[in-house]
Amino acid sequence: MLIAPLDWGLGHATRCIPVIRHLQQQQVDVIVAAEGKIALILSEAFPGITILPLKGYRIQYSRNKRFFSFKILLQLPKILYSIRRERKWLESVIEQYQISGVISDNRFGLYSNKIPCIFITHQLQIQSGSGFLDSVIQKLNYGFINRFTECWVPDVEGNNNFAGDLSHPGLLPSVPVKYLGILSRFKKLNQPVKYAAAIIISGPEPQRSIFEKIILEQLNGFEKQVVVVRGLPDEKNPMKTENSNLTIFNHLNADELSQIMQQSQVVIARSGYSTVMDLMATGTKSILIPTPGQTEQEYLAQYLSKKQLCIHVSQDAFLLSEALSLALSFEYNFPEKASTNESVIREWIAGLKKDE
Repeated sequence: MLIAPLDWGLGHATRCIPVIRHLQQQQVDVIVAAEGKIALILSEAFPGITILPLKGYRIQYSRNKRFFSFKILLQLPKILYSIRRERKWLESVIEQYQISGVISDNRFGLYSNKIPCIFITHQLQIQSGSGFLDSVIQKLNYGFINRFTECWVPDVEGNNNFAGDLSHPGLLPSVPVKYLGILSRFKKLNQPVKYAAAIIISGPEPQRSIFEKIILEQLNGFEKQVVVVRGLPDEKNPMKTENSNLTIFNHLNADELSQIMQQSQVVIARSGYSTVMDLMATGTKSILIPTPGQTEQEYLAQYLSKKQLCIHVSQDAFLLSEALSLALSFEYNFPEKASTNESVIREWIAGLKKDE
């Protein structure tokens, strides 16, 4: 079985971790296709797992949110080239590695007529800010999704969902769509509170570094215990700080990150969907700061805030002391039960084994 996450941030890789765990529990041999930070994350979670080098899309974000969409459009030829390249790559490795199925997390080119192929996404309706453009993008999106065998959506069915119109549009793809529920590598723990906040910095450059600079400036002289995780798994040199109340990590493995998040009064992070899944799975209070110009994150933060699942603050308006004070008095409305719909994965694997 081949599983391949997109390389836009680390979230696509981290949400593949529970999928790989479920596959291995079903005695399925898993091969990963990835490079760079994505490969590091998955090799750390699964020591010894076979990783085939597959170049990512390597998209760059704009420093100015007003030019975010324009910069993505400029990179469209590169994206389309990457899709064609990974399509040819898949055909070349199916026989070589005896791949019986593919699970692609948002990599559009990893489909084949030879074997069953799954496409994972929570964005069935991509938010662009323009109704007309949304409809055009959806047609293009579905044009690729419909080439796969099934589409799996990391969200729950019905109104008590976590992605709103992103995962529950009026029109679904023509291939079977199945909802996976909460897809998180974390489990809820009973941990004593040790930190006022855990601040998780993530996402593509240059916005990751911009966010980090804002956070570190506001932590200068801060008198409460705070942990910062920089989201740099390939950075070896630790960042130094003169603030004895501040602990900085370049990266933490899943168990360490889960523990620190749940030992904190509140988590401050981007509103990336994989982060949202982790927060819902653990029932952790959060302040979500969308990446400027990234319409998906802006939509998610606003949607979850209205449902009292998080506090939403824009990057330009973020003030650490004010945000922490607000979080302490905010009434969070977490779901009573948050779990993965494992039957979707089990049924698919049973079907593959039956066809062998």
